[in-house]
Amino acid sequence: MAVQSSFKNMSLCLLVICLVCSALLAGVYALTADPIANAAKAKNEAAIKEVLPETAVTIEEEKSITVDGQTYTYNRAFDDLGNTVGCAINVSALGFGGPIAIKVGFDVNGVIWNTKVLSQAETPGLGAKCVEAAFSEQFKGFNPVEKKLAVKKDGGDVDAITASTITSRAYAWGLAVAAKVFGEIVGTPMPLDAWTGATAN
Repeated sequence: MAVQSSFKNMSLCLLVICLVCSALLAGVYALTADPIANAAKAKNEAAIKEVLPETAVTIEEEKSITVDGQTYTYNRAFDDLGNTVGCAINVSALGFGGPIAIKVGFDVNGVIWNTKVLSQAETPGLGAKCVEAAFSEQFKGFNPVEKKLAVKKDGGDVDAITASTITSRAYAWGLAVAAKVFGEIVGTPMPLDAWTGATAN
């Protein structure tokens, strides 16, 4: 009987501990959910304004669109008069070290205004240089209709990062996808003319 009583007591104690911990976690979540969501929203809006013209003062709520079976999120932006000034699209491309999440900003004419890497796990000192201006600046003013979003090694107009062809190809491919998505959003599809294979660096 003593053993049974001890087992029951331990089980009851564990149950109480679990209930208390669950209640505490639920309380912490309730207290932090809104601040975390607001911080994420603020970070996203800051990134959007970074890739769009300075006249973008109002950011539309995030929307999604499915293109070729894949779903992409985007935000349109407006000036203080309510005129559309551009669109920021989120894409992900598979780099050497994993997915590269990129926010791509287009002006109303479909020209890339700017790009920003949201996350990446490329090799430090090599592919990780995709976050540096020396690489990303070349995409400012890049018109996907007039130039090819592929590295020069593959017949495109993109200067690759030295010794990081895979990362460069992935980045260019991601932007080409974003251009196609932009075309679908505005109703005038752009050609997806980019490198889609894979070779070693």
